[in-house]
Amino acid sequence: MAKILIIQAHPDGAERHLCHALADAYAEGAQNGGHDVSRLELARMDIPFLTSQKEQEKGVVGPAISEAQDLIRAADHIVFVFPLWLGEMPALLKAFFEQVARPGFAYDLGGSPLRSGLLRGKSARIVITMGMPAFVYRLYYGSHSLKAMKIGILRFVGIAPIRLTLIGMVGSKRFDGGSWLDEMLRLGRMAR
Repeated sequence: MAKILIIQAHPDGAERHLCHALADAYAEGAQNGGHDVSRLELARMDIPFLTSQKEQEKGVVGPAISEAQDLIRAADHIVFVFPLWLGEMPALLKAFFEQVARPGFAYDLGGSPLRSGLLRGKSARIVITMGMPAFVYRLYYGSHSLKAMKIGILRFVGIAPIRLTLIGMVGSKRFDGGSWLDEMLRLGRMAR
């Protein structure tokens, strides 16, 4: 069975949101499927912003980030759940990536840019919630922020395959959250 890490990246830690329910449903499905599940709630972590290349390459890694690196290292499959904010991932998730994806852990600083990833052998699922229809995000906006995360971060560090779940129309009268929770249960059972 797979070791799964769920990274719930909604930056609002004071209230529960759809992202929390989706992460919970995925975790429940994975546990029912016999998988080992670990979780990170980014809103509850101390994630400082990096301010220089020197800090990113040689700065001290704090305890929360070190623990996150250990969980990532142990995982076979990583699930990221977050809302689309201003067409991008929330700043908290970007800061997390900048902190956790350090040279020597996520990539080889002296290696080939195309084969420098040190996290090979891991797969991922990206779950993004948004108010607009998902097809508008894909077609009109070109999924630009999703491409940046998928190619510029996850593939760069060696994570593949990367599967996607885009959940649109959140907050509209036509939104059916129950069917998405069922889908997360199903995906969790399969560790996909």
